[in-house]
Amino acid sequence: MLRRRLTRRQFLTQAGGGIASAAAPFVITSSALGGAGKAPAGERVALGQIGCGARGRALVGFFRPLPDAQFVAVCDPVAARREGLSRELRAAPHADLRDLLARDDVDAVIVATTDHWHVHAAVLAAKAGKDVYCEKPLALCLDWGLAARRAVRRYGRVFQYGTQALSYGHARRCCELVRSGAIGRIRRIEVSAVGGRAGGSEQPRPVPAGLDYDLWTGPAILKPFCGQAAAGQGDWIYDYDYSAGWLGGMGAHALAAMQLGFDSHLAGPCTIEATGTIPADGRNDTVTAWRSNIGFANGVEMSFDSGRQSTRFIGTDGWVAPPNVEYGLVAGQGGPFAAQPRSLVRWQPGPNDVRLPPDRGGHAADFLAAVKDRGPTAVGIDIAVWSEVFVHLADVAVRTRRRITWDPARERIVGDDEAARLLCRTPRQPWAL
Repeated sequence: MLRRRLTRRQFLTQAGGGIASAAAPFVITSSALGGAGKAPAGERVALGQIGCGARGRALVGFFRPLPDAQFVAVCDPVAARREGLSRELRAAPHADLRDLLARDDVDAVIVATTDHWHVHAAVLAAKAGKDVYCEKPLALCLDWGLAARRAVRRYGRVFQYGTQALSYGHARRCCELVRSGAIGRIRRIEVSAVGGRAGGSEQPRPVPAGLDYDLWTGPAILKPFCGQAAAGQGDWIYDYDYSAGWLGGMGAHALAAMQLGFDSHLAGPCTIEATGTIPADGRNDTVTAWRSNIGFANGVEMSFDSGRQSTRFIGTDGWVAPPNVEYGLVAGQGGPFAAQPRSLVRWQPGPNDVRLPPDRGGHAADFLAAVKDRGPTAVGIDIAVWSEVFVHLADVAVRTRRRITWDPARERIVGDDEAARLLCRTPRQPWAL
């Protein structure tokens, strides 16, 4: 396993606050010597799994078969989830992520929590000297996302954003094509993501046994339990106190593909106008359907709407659409991207064309390789932040019903202080960033 960088005592000193007692570590058996498809222990990346629900288990499935991955600890405020995954992985269980991060035998963490925990888990991990694989969307508000980027940069951590399709060769080749000018000058980008839904019970219920609801709530607003932590994503992802909804959850995939092919942060100030639907009844109060138009100072126009999951670059000489993701299934992973003219799918980069780092065997393998060589990941913290700008701008534009102007150089909304405040949220104590 890789060399440790921070002791538990040092982490507790930095993080402060009371911490629940950690479970005793599991004994490392003879499998530490390698064999049976595993690398020797000294060549493995020791992983801590933060979040043991459906998405967390899916990510374990990506990492577990890799010979250089070794799960040593898991964490979840729901006892049944963490204990079940702990037994399967023979990894130590923890309720509190601070206990997991205080361990000296963890090199990197996989953050698969509810959306409102992503940034805080990533920031605490970076401070503790751990590299971070973080599920999308990045942040509950843009201000938190900027805090995550500051922490990753300050502590020199490797960061991989959970937009898995963008590690595969066809998606990367498509974006190389766009960046190399094979479709001519970009005129328009069309981004679309799956919409949300109304409903959600507002009836308070008893907190289930085995759930630490205060810890599950973490930096979000503490409010009556209505079942939001009892089941899967459908119980919380449409609640604005925990998520931006599918505007962010699925928008992150399509917008990250946009950013991989187009430097939105270098296109100058932009304006965004949007309309959308926010349910008036029930607990669900994220934007369920939306249409937005973005105009960049360099003349490129972009739409970001709800609908079919897709990203399309339209240039003066044709258009291409990289493979994207729908509900965790990588679409087009084994086939070429969509294009017009079709000859573009046979495009190969020349010596003067733009090249992205190559596919290293998928998102999980790419992350582990970066942890070892300290190089860039397929989708790093910058792409995560720059692409997610448009999640939050669209959300603000829908809620204010006003035209919003964004200055990428200052990374702020200009000329509208009320709208700018909607990019910030105050974390509940003691979870200040």
